[in-house]
Amino acid sequence: MHTPPSSDELSAWLRLTLEPGLGPVQARGLLAGIGLPQDIYASSAATLTRYVPAELAAQLRRPLSSEIQACIERTLQWLAEPGHHLITLADPAYPAALLDTHDPPTVLYANGRPELLNRPVIAIVGARNATPGGCDNARAFAQYLAGQGWCIASGLAHGIDAAAHQGALAAGAQAGSTIAVMGTGIDIVYPSANLALARRIADEGVLVSELPLGTPSISHQFPRRNRIVAGLARGVLVVEAAKQSGSLITARLATELGREVFSIPGSIHSPLSRGCHALIRQGAKLVESGQDIHEELDRPGPGPADSQAALEPAQAGKDKNRRRAGTARQGSRTQNAAEPLSASAASGAQHPLFARNTPEALVLQALGHDPADADTLQSRTGMDISQLGSLLLRLELEEAVARLEDGRYQRLAAH
Repeated sequence: MHTPPSSDELSAWLRLTLEPGLGPVQARGLLAGIGLPQDIYASSAATLTRYVPAELAAQLRRPLSSEIQACIERTLQWLAEPGHHLITLADPAYPAALLDTHDPPTVLYANGRPELLNRPVIAIVGARNATPGGCDNARAFAQYLAGQGWCIASGLAHGIDAAAHQGALAAGAQAGSTIAVMGTGIDIVYPSANLALARRIADEGVLVSELPLGTPSISHQFPRRNRIVAGLARGVLVVEAAKQSGSLITARLATELGREVFSIPGSIHSPLSRGCHALIRQGAKLVESGQDIHEELDRPGPGPADSQAALEPAQAGKDKNRRRAGTARQGSRTQNAAEPLSASAASGAQHPLFARNTPEALVLQALGHDPADADTLQSRTGMDISQLGSLLLRLELEEAVARLEDGRYQRLAAH
């Protein structure tokens, strides 16, 4: 039976992670060569210099600084609260999947259910400024996969990440649940708009971070977070991503680790499809439903029976048609990419109808770059159906949208 570490042992682990200039790779070298952190701090300078530069060895021999001591004390107080955990490299609960990575975190702060870190995991990532359709897809894929027993990992960001967490939680208490990997200290939720979601994940899933308490949001920390997301997962699904996107970093890291990468195709006119299409050209598997991923990776374990509704990515409302790479071919009125734009579009001038925050612009934003029906658009915009119908007609006359033969609306390339 595993004996929980004492306060002194925890303090030594925390100090090791708080040492300035000592990264995960060097820390792991010390642990492998010398032993547990308390053994490292009891070692001579000569022993330490076998594994780290002399200057860093001298630092490890110095007494604990007051600043680091205060951080350790705050962390021990945090750990005394229910649901709070510190998982070290020596802990049997440490996620085995992360040991495959080049620089596994020395410790992980966890709030919630740490056992989820060793469940079969699929990561779902994508754009922060995602389209409504992209968020619908992320939620539906996550809900289906969680319902089959997969734990859904993502980064708690706006857009696709948040939608993936929401979908996993919607699958219910008996499903695979969700892991939110944070790019801040575990006591700081970023963005703050996701605070309620983070609290729910702490109750039903698990929040995890390798960063010390109080660490604020800094841009260079998010690629570090992405490597944990990729490392935990057996596969990574990219829902929407621009050409230059942090989601593509996660996909690249996953590829380097031998994980499967999946991508949902989108409209050729959407900037948020370009990263996904680039991944497909590079060998990512094109998927149209959660079942595609589930079958590719094999079932993770017992889970609820499939439901026909869950087998489809399913847009919100009545729009449950599967995403396809060639949506522009549906309906004779959809503009082909090779066809000339209208005169107003070709001029490049900003039409006053489409200026920011006009009703027409809000409808276009809700439509995104995938077809949607009027019921779905009403749900997304909250508009009265008669007002929405009038705006859609006006957008048709301006050649900003086209109505397809099945009654859905398609945004045209110039808009």
